[in-house]
Amino acid sequence: MRDVSIRLGVLNLLRDLKDRLHLAILYITHDIASARYFADDTLVMYAGRMVEGGDSETITQSPAHPYTRLLIASAPDPDRITGDAGGTDADEAKGEPPSLIVPPSGCRFNPRCPHVMEVCITELPPRIPIADAPGHWAACWLYDPTKTDPNNTANDAMVTS
Repeated sequence: MRDVSIRLGVLNLLRDLKDRLHLAILYITHDIASARYFADDTLVMYAGRMVEGGDSETITQSPAHPYTRLLIASAPDPDRITGDAGGTDADEAKGEPPSLIVPPSGCRFNPRCPHVMEVCITELPPRIPIADAPGHWAACWLYDPTKTDPNNTANDAMVTS
């Protein structure tokens, strides 16, 4: 977490080296904006599990997993002039991050997820392809039409997005 100009200089140097020397670089960060700027592909992790993956532009512009949506909404955005995080109360995480020593069963994000369903608590979701974006996937039951809960109104918005 250097100042912005130093961070940008380091990212520009790494990107230049990557392009000129055809390097593969594993870039690990909590800063989703720098991941979009630097990385061709982005994998989002929560509590030691991959929850979403795809090309960086798609992940940041059309996030699928509820955690990715919350992560992006919490990032500073100079274009967001309202002063809020960009989400609604229904999109806010609840509770505390889980124990990694004794993680929750099912999806590890389920204790905090604003769209949690019964299946999320009992079964670990597989990587489910997102319909409109080749190579984009989310490990989230909201995208499996056989598992979605018809009583969960969030499903309609999530499955079709």
